[in-house]
Amino acid sequence: MITVAGESLIDLVPQHALVPGEPLPALLPRLGGGPYNTAIALGRMGSPVNFCSRVSTDHFGDALLDALRSAGVGLSLVQRGDEPTTLAVAALDAAGSAGYGFYAEGSADRLFELPDRLPPGARALSVGTCSLVLEPGASAYEALLRRESARGVFTLLDPNIRAGLIPDPDGYRKRFRGWLPDVTLLKLSDDDARWLGGTPQEWLAAGPEAVVITHGGDGLTVRTRSGGEYTVPGAPVDVVDTIGAGDTVNAGLLHSLAARDALSARATSALSGGDWAEVLGFAARAAAVTCSRAGAQPPYAHELRG
Repeated sequence: MITVAGESLIDLVPQHALVPGEPLPALLPRLGGGPYNTAIALGRMGSPVNFCSRVSTDHFGDALLDALRSAGVGLSLVQRGDEPTTLAVAALDAAGSAGYGFYAEGSADRLFELPDRLPPGARALSVGTCSLVLEPGASAYEALLRRESARGVFTLLDPNIRAGLIPDPDGYRKRFRGWLPDVTLLKLSDDDARWLGGTPQEWLAAGPEAVVITHGGDGLTVRTRSGGEYTVPGAPVDVVDTIGAGDTVNAGLLHSLAARDALSARATSALSGGDWAEVLGFAARAAAVTCSRAGAQPPYAHELRG
């Protein structure tokens, strides 16, 4: 069982990229949030998965939970509250890449509390994005990461930097470095890596067994603690937008590692270059499918066979 912990929210996605001099495009509500998208993707791929978060009792919150149920995601770790759902307003550039503005003050996820325990059989925990920034919930998610790492649970961290939400960049970078001893697999985009500073070698020395860096349409690279470095190209696709692509990579990595019984630090360290090529290639294909359609719509298992 994989547990994904973090925020769910509503993306308000423009129908098309902003054109100077023209009226603002209509905004369409889409279910989203980095951890939420990762949980949906894992469920669609067929991985046993639970979502761990605090979700509003408003209409948006109900819709978010309905989609999780439809994807086969377990909800035993979901807390509910009458605070509103976070809204994220997306702006698309000509290439379909999205930037975001967030309306998160007083939202449900910020009041997340540390659960007593994860379900029996929990093998992996995935955390990241806004949920590790916005207090007081951020401290509860951090405590969850540290507790489960100490229990020997495989952990994946995706910082998924949203700079506009981080009032103290240097303070956040220090916290990030403090998380690394409790991280098995660190996944970053090129943009995340530049913003955070440092190098894969420095991050690996602090704790993770492997660091995966995504390069948009140019593919993915993994660097391992043992000194290995392997790269796969991106899967060709006509991009509609990139919303949810990185979250789908998280799911693809976890799903593929689970299929190899490699959700442990020891098993991850034993993966060969050929193993990593298959793991990264699966994640790249999955992300390409997400990029081929509007909003965060990760693929189902049948779309990734072959």
